[in-house]
Amino acid sequence: MPGMDEHLGAGSLARLLRGWREGAGAGTSAQAALAARISALLADGRLAVGTRVPSERELATALDVGRGTVAAAYEELREGGYLVRRRGSGTWTSQPSAPVSRTDAAPAPLDGALHVGATGFAPFAPIGAMGAPPAQAWGREVIDLAHAAPWAPMEAMAEAGARALAELPMHLAGSGYDVLGLPALREAVAARLSAQGLRTTADEIMITAGAQHAHALVARALVRPGDRVLLEQPTYPGAIDLVRHTSARPVPVAMTEHDGTPGWDVEAIAAAMRASTPAVGYLVPDHQNPTGAVMSAETRAAVVAAAARHGVPLVVDDCLREMWLDAPTPPPLGAWSVGGGTPVITTGSLSKTVWGGLRIGWMRAPRTLLRRIAGARASDDISTPVLEQLVAVALFDRLDEIIAESRRVLVHRREHLRDALARALPEWRTPRPPGGFSLWIDLGVPRSSALVEAAARAGIHLAAGPRFGTGGAFEQYLRLPYTLSPDALDDAVARLAEAWDTLGAGAPTLTTVV
Repeated sequence: MPGMDEHLGAGSLARLLRGWREGAGAGTSAQAALAARISALLADGRLAVGTRVPSERELATALDVGRGTVAAAYEELREGGYLVRRRGSGTWTSQPSAPVSRTDAAPAPLDGALHVGATGFAPFAPIGAMGAPPAQAWGREVIDLAHAAPWAPMEAMAEAGARALAELPMHLAGSGYDVLGLPALREAVAARLSAQGLRTTADEIMITAGAQHAHALVARALVRPGDRVLLEQPTYPGAIDLVRHTSARPVPVAMTEHDGTPGWDVEAIAAAMRASTPAVGYLVPDHQNPTGAVMSAETRAAVVAAAARHGVPLVVDDCLREMWLDAPTPPPLGAWSVGGGTPVITTGSLSKTVWGGLRIGWMRAPRTLLRRIAGARASDDISTPVLEQLVAVALFDRLDEIIAESRRVLVHRREHLRDALARALPEWRTPRPPGGFSLWIDLGVPRSSALVEAAARAGIHLAAGPRFGTGGAFEQYLRLPYTLSPDALDDAVARLAEAWDTLGAGAPTLTTVV
């Protein structure tokens, strides 16, 4: 994906825009349809903020439309804050500065324990990597279904914050720099991993500013421009972005499906390792994002064995590991790596188990490799903030309680969303993931991007299926989180059904590139 201060060619943008006319609602002008599709690409992250777009003439030629159509669409996007002109350097993507409308009413209790806004759904996180809501949504209440994130446990956070402030003076005599992190927090993480079946000591742990920071540090140490990185397909969008931002090449391996249950093709993974010799492999074995799949114990053993045979280090994203709803998962994938085989780097964070705004993550890696990563980090951000680490230490004492309450609420909300979709949109296939935060829905037809645009006009912020893959795949899929309140989910489903109806049963579908 194009990154900050990069140029996007007309051909590349045209490929991203494939189906922009067909996906527009009836009566939509060509310029409005084009502007809507570009804003949708910004909304779900396929088009990055800070990218120079092609000139009006170049894009018009690539799309086979009149230059006036592109000029009018660009002007509409500039008015909405999605494009800006830079004197002498062309037109660049931007992010509107207007705030999203939110309720200012006092919070009210929900589900006996949680506190949310008066509209009945939790205030959503500020829009970051997934982009800004399309312009049609500004000035009205937006339901954010693009982010799968937990609500903040108010009482636990307040208590942890007070405890951290009380303990902070004991740390002020030192420099505050520790590239590996506070010993107390590293010990807490190591103890929790050991209890889950992955024997770990504190000197195998590094504390980071979230799991994505951990992934970036690993990429910096192990991946060079032009290297290949093995990924599941579909997968976490942040992993795809990181591969591209490091100028590496993704090697996607499609996930399988058996009797409606997604899984991993060990033979395909091994074949990809043998053929492409990737620098690393990135896997989400527990409540995989976005499918919700859980890797079996047998598959874990086979994947680690394949990686050892082909000398491929594995990065295991365990952020959602503890968010099981039906049954506990097998031990962490790293537990199958013994005897000095291929390195298995396990990453995790408190962003999914506690709150996304708490930017505390970690990685677990062999000591030698951890020292190498620490050496690369030392010239960059030096260490993770001490106060936030003290908050995390306090939260670990209540983590079981916090997660148990989250599971109780999420089970109810998962079933509520599935039931609501079955009533309003019975043609959609809605799975029942064993954990995690979202449903990976099969729409039956490749209209995901078109639906995202239609939903934006109804005030719903979505992430289209192609956001979770490479090459334009997954236009037939949509990820829907069930982290909002039942009332908010009902409202969202009603708006989704209306948006879906505007596409029309006989409307042309988009062409999926796999």
